[in-house]
Amino acid sequence: MSKFRKRMHDSSSKSLVILANDLDTTNLATLEKHTLQNIQNLGNYLCAVKFNFHVLLPLGEKSIKKINKTAHDMGLQTIADIKLNDIGNTNMVTLQRLWSSGFDAVIANPIMGPENLSQLVKNAHGNNRGVITLVHMSHPGAKLGYGLRVQDPNTGKMTSVHELFLKWSYSMNVDGIVVGATIPDLIRQSSKKAKGKFEIYSPGVGTQGGDPTDALDAGANYLIVGRTILNSKNPKLEAQRLREITLS
Repeated sequence: MSKFRKRMHDSSSKSLVILANDLDTTNLATLEKHTLQNIQNLGNYLCAVKFNFHVLLPLGEKSIKKINKTAHDMGLQTIADIKLNDIGNTNMVTLQRLWSSGFDAVIANPIMGPENLSQLVKNAHGNNRGVITLVHMSHPGAKLGYGLRVQDPNTGKMTSVHELFLKWSYSMNVDGIVVGATIPDLIRQSSKKAKGKFEIYSPGVGTQGGDPTDALDAGANYLIVGRTILNSKNPKLEAQRLREITLS
């Protein structure tokens, strides 16, 4: 078990909920302030916080380091959701920036191919960080891409894009995979393949129609939740409710 997976395992003793801190505000001061408030107010009901381009593009390295430190002080892991997918050199420079900013893991797109993915995992594990790969997104239109039929370059057999991504993720020893909570059948299929080698991270709970109990029963290890918490009348109460579901 990589050190990132071990840290996630330790953090998950209090919750299996990961906050997707996707704030729409364009005011930089407000963005940093609200992000820090979310971590401090909701941290007791979370195991990690995920940040995508909503936060990473507007804020500079100084603010991001402050945010990551605040999360770590709360006992939370931090994940950079940039769906990394580029040539090896660009990937390595990106990882260097993310690690120096304090992130614990990165979400990557397996479409980069197994060779680049292997380099990504090697770098991450060498720095006690993690790689989580995108096997199937949660939004309704995702099946148009991830469900496409392709030829497996190793076997010559026809398969789906998400099945190929799952195979590559497994063979490259990633730390986790993303499979939407809206497709519990695929979570179940992925869980059978995982066999303790990686964890399943499931977004799409609530707002996109995913049911937290169905996702967990199918084999999801963590729920990634954003708008369902952030847009609720009482975010703390909603985070607490979801935490109780994951630990029941």
